[in-house]
Amino acid sequence: MPPHPHMMAPLPPPVDRRHTPYFGQPDYRVYELNKRLQQRTEDSDNFWWDAFATEFFEDDATLTLTFCLEDGPKRYTIGRTLIPRYFRSIYEGGVSELYYTMRQPKESFHNTSITLDCDHCTMVTHHGKPMFTKVCTEGRLILEFTFDDLMRIKSWHMAVRAHRELIPRQAVHPPDHAALDQLTKNITRQGITNSTLNYLRLCVILEPMQELMSRHKAYALSPRDCLKTTLFQKWQRMVAPPESQRPASKRRKRKGSAGANAAPPAPAKKRSPGPNFSLASQDVMVVGEPSLMGGEFGDEDERLITRLENTQYEGEGVEWSAPPPASPAKTPPGTH
Repeated sequence: MPPHPHMMAPLPPPVDRRHTPYFGQPDYRVYELNKRLQQRTEDSDNFWWDAFATEFFEDDATLTLTFCLEDGPKRYTIGRTLIPRYFRSIYEGGVSELYYTMRQPKESFHNTSITLDCDHCTMVTHHGKPMFTKVCTEGRLILEFTFDDLMRIKSWHMAVRAHRELIPRQAVHPPDHAALDQLTKNITRQGITNSTLNYLRLCVILEPMQELMSRHKAYALSPRDCLKTTLFQKWQRMVAPPESQRPASKRRKRKGSAGANAAPPAPAKKRSPGPNFSLASQDVMVVGEPSLMGGEFGDEDERLITRLENTQYEGEGVEWSAPPPASPAKTPPGTH
């Protein structure tokens, strides 16, 4: 006999499917990064890789790789624009699967970021050519995440120490010695494919050109005009640094509207030229300090005043080496 409708158990509460913040879960973000890389297909284009980088990396993120090759230590740092192509170059080098494993990671919380430091991190890649090979690249991985809901990566630093290339057991007994010699050769250099190494070398040239390429894309200028504009702006920043970067001794104090009782600027005095002055038809003017008319013009109210002394003309007891004195201040009526 079915139970009475009023005696049935109540329905479970609805499940909240909203996005859960990632506060305190940096290792889970690495797990999601591995999961997203496993969803890659052979048809994944540039849009897929840009969406991948947007999901896990900040707009101003940097990725740094340090390792040691036969010719010495190497260090490569690329910006956010070049990060999608870096991960794509790994697959273009013959890799079919990529993921990161961490052992005993350490977390440290800051005001605006979370740092994940793992001294035992392994980048695992599966290669299909010339035969199936599993490459384990070991090193130290330091990730800095933003302390917000998205929790994206601001800084990625992978320091490679060593790598191992593992092949199946049945491949150790080849029929001929030539195949055995082929198996003894590594297919990567410090766990990094030749495709990725060539891309990192290319990034040394591409990274400084990011500003030129973005300017060309935004304003449709020619490469020569982009270079001229960029160099001119860099020169302006060098010769005229912002007000906040100037030394305190070289900053000029602006006069505000509170100086209403100050003395007005001295009027211009007109002197007639002497007989030895070459331009007889011109007048020599002595001008006092320019006035701002009681107003302020923001941060651009500083003027460069150049003083030019005229040594060809000597007036009647007038010294041209110093400007005339300003008129005395007038006391407003009603004050003593």
